[in-house]
Amino acid sequence: MAGKYRHRIRLQEFKAVRDDLGGDTKSWIDWGANVPAEVVPLSGREFTAASAEHGQVTARMEIPYLPGVLNTMRVIFDGQVYAIRAVLPDPTARRHINLMVDAGVSDG
Repeated sequence: MAGKYRHRIRLQEFKAVRDDLGGDTKSWIDWGANVPAEVVPLSGREFTAASAEHGQVTARMEIPYLPGVLNTMRVIFDGQVYAIRAVLPDPTARRHINLMVDAGVSDG
């Protein structure tokens, strides 16, 4: 998708995976790679309003509607890890999802 969704992000989920010794270990694994997105750092006013509602929020990432995206996931964009603070679906027609994100490591 060109135009609005000119960025690419990677969505990851924290889940148990089988290790070489037959045990389970928790790890971040890709849930959605190369997801088209519009990444918008929040202005001062938007930052204050979003942080009051969703906790520390530093950017908004709009992606095409993708069922199953949860706020327990994280985003990798341009080498930076973002914790998802809120998943806000398009209220009208399931055309897109807004992810309110915070730059910083999310360990699960």
